[in-house]
Amino acid sequence: MSPYFDAIGIVASNMTASVAFYRLLGLAFPEGAEGEGHVEAVLPGGARLMLDTEELVRSFDPTFQAPPGAGRIGLAFLCEDPDEVDRVYDSVLDAGHTGERPPWDAFWGQRYATVLDPDGNSVDLFAPLAEEPDD
Repeated sequence: MSPYFDAIGIVASNMTASVAFYRLLGLAFPEGAEGEGHVEAVLPGGARLMLDTEELVRSFDPTFQAPPGAGRIGLAFLCEDPDEVDRVYDSVLDAGHTGERPPWDAFWGQRYATVLDPDGNSVDLFAPLAEEPDD
């Protein structure tokens, strides 16, 4: 058997804030996840997004130090259409999170926006732009 991609792990400085943020993006964490040290949400296609608290990581690696500054990973969420990119971006900002780049029409044919999760990780929101009708 060959290895296959299975999960993305993020060390969260505030589990409650991180769970709430990713729920805004449609991920289903179990009820009460905010109080756990480790939680997982299954993504479309079967991969998982896993969140661990800094305290949990330190319990098995006492030398762990969260990296300084912004996050070290980037995630991308496909939206249904360009309007959904705008709606989700606005809902994330309305919930008190940071927008890094407001929605814009990218030259590669997508509506695109970037928000930051509670730990400064970049989370892109995107959807294909409507195709131009043929003349």
